[in-house]
Amino acid sequence: MAITNAHVVPIDGEPFTGTVLVEGGKILGLGASLQVPEGADIVDAKGQWLLPGFIDAHVHLGMDPEGELESASDVNEMTDPVMAGVRAIDAVDPFDPGFDDALAGGITAVNVNPGSGNPIGGLAVALHTHGRYIEEMVLRSPSGLKSALGENPKTVYGEKKKTPSTRLGTALVIRQAFMAAQNWLAQPEPRPRDAHMEALAMVLRKEIPWRQHCHRADDIATAIRLADEFGYDLVIDHGTEAHVLGDVLAARGTPVLIGPLFTSKSKPELRGRSIANPGKLAAAGVEISIITDHPVVPIGFLVHQAAFAVKEGLDRDTALRAITINPAKALGLDHRMGSLKAGKDADLVLWSGDPLDIMSRAMGVFIGGKQVYTYDAVAHAGASASRV
Repeated sequence: MAITNAHVVPIDGEPFTGTVLVEGGKILGLGASLQVPEGADIVDAKGQWLLPGFIDAHVHLGMDPEGELESASDVNEMTDPVMAGVRAIDAVDPFDPGFDDALAGGITAVNVNPGSGNPIGGLAVALHTHGRYIEEMVLRSPSGLKSALGENPKTVYGEKKKTPSTRLGTALVIRQAFMAAQNWLAQPEPRPRDAHMEALAMVLRKEIPWRQHCHRADDIATAIRLADEFGYDLVIDHGTEAHVLGDVLAARGTPVLIGPLFTSKSKPELRGRSIANPGKLAAAGVEISIITDHPVVPIGFLVHQAAFAVKEGLDRDTALRAITINPAKALGLDHRMGSLKAGKDADLVLWSGDPLDIMSRAMGVFIGGKQVYTYDAVAHAGASASRV
């Protein structure tokens, strides 16, 4: 397939008007004067913008469906504070309507996390946003281990009169879990199988990152303290007040997945929420990704959050990187996606214009070179390819 006459924005590289060639689900080549092989299927972009598919690195898509009773949610297994061994992949429904909303928003990949009700919530999974069988959608499993500091876990277990009921209790639960995992790893092999210990061991071995839910600056300081104590790779999720420690995070090379941004200050932890915060973090040298936390913010608003962050001071190139290559790096998938480069997956989106213009829309979405979403400008309606 050849997508011709496109305004191509590679992310890593200067934009140009030209062609992107796709073969076998991969990008074969791209350039302003690229020759189109004879017999190629041609998609004439007619000047539309062509970008890599967007990536939302923190969602609960498929686990916490919209328009359902609360009992339909599978996002939190809140029966014990340590749930390291549970796996988001076991609860994701690929027929959740949110996946179609993701395609309409130009999003081709997501990272689905367990919720933040537990100090240790479980294993995340990175997925493509189209498919019928979850194994065919998986990009990386597991893609991280979710943990939560702050109000959520202490409220959940405080109401049950169980530890943790305070911030110091939450840190204790995490410490004890890692100490138990260190003791488990010190046993001679073959060790007894234990789902929780095996998950924590992956973090200690730096095979997957520790995905730390935290909003307040003091909770972010605790996240850093714990990471230094146990020596794992840390990713900050949410980071509402991360700009307060921007220089510290930048010096450590700790990425921040910031958001959701389109929310009210619905709890004390969010009193510092501002759409200007991504710009402040980026200015401090922190590598940021912008997230929706879907369904907290509908996933289709990912690009609009980036656009509003530009309005409030974020550099526009950084804004595009924050929904493409930066989340790809945070997920360990930048060798496959996040920018347009020969050899990478052909996860592509044709936009009617600049995607940071809120009037632009995704006209065509391709995953692995296959068109999975089309917008009909005459009918004013979009349609996803069948999942069956």
